[in-house]
This record gives sequence, C-alpha cells and structure tokens, in this order.
Amino acid sequence: MSRRKSGGSSPRRKPLADHGPLSRAAVRLRIVFPADRQIGPGKADLLEAIGRTGSISSAARDLGMSYRRAWLLVDELGKLFKRPLLTTAAGGAHGGGAALTDFGRALVAAYRRIEDRAAEAARAELVAFESDLVDV
Repeated sequence: MSRRKSGGSSPRRKPLADHGPLSRAAVRLRIVFPADRQIGPGKADLLEAIGRTGSISSAARDLGMSYRRAWLLVDELGKLFKRPLLTTAAGGAHGGGAALTDFGRALVAAYRRIEDRAAEAARAELVAFESDLVDV
C-alpha cells in the first residue's frame, strides 16, 4: 500500500523526536504471521479509513488505491483471524457500507500501541547516535 494521494507518509506517523535528525525518522512496523500473512502500517491505515468513512471504496479513494486493492487487503486480513474485522452491506438503492467491528477497532488500537512502543524503543536506542547522523 505504498501509493498515497499526499505522496508522503501517513499523518499518524510520529517522528522519533521533536527536533534534530531523529525528528525526520519514523518506525514502520510490519508483523509477519505464518503463510506470509501480515499486518503493517498500510493495512492499519486502511482499517482506520474504513472506520472513518464507513466504506471500503471511500477508504480506498482517501488512501489513493483501487477498490480492488483495498478489498484484497481486507480479505487477506480477514483470513488471519477467526472473528470478523468489519461488517459490510451491499450497495444499491439504500447504499452500502462497511464498519469496523469491536474486534477490528481493538486490533487497530493494539497495532498502534505496538507501533508507539517500537518508536519509543528506537528513539531510546538511537538518541546516542543522533549527533553522528547526516542531516538529510
């Protein structure tokens, strides 16, 4: 999920520091399960966008990806868990849509907590090397 309308990283990504070279660095965490099934920042962004927009197609547009790509990513995530991450309603005259289940919201929240903890650990380890970083 590398394409984004903004062309940059998600606004959710927090820099490792408030200023200096580490302020331009961020952790991008991917959790890889057996059979190469993964949860990473892109899928978390997609789930958050679905929760925000109430639609897979709207979420896909917001993230600059095709509906097909978004659906495939949601389907891949769905195959990783026994419980559903979202509920969907078919489109048509009454519209359609998608909503995160409580389980889906809990998964995204857990992923974001893991991401925050990893960023804290990276900052703590890298601060000793900050003065040696090339200012890019």
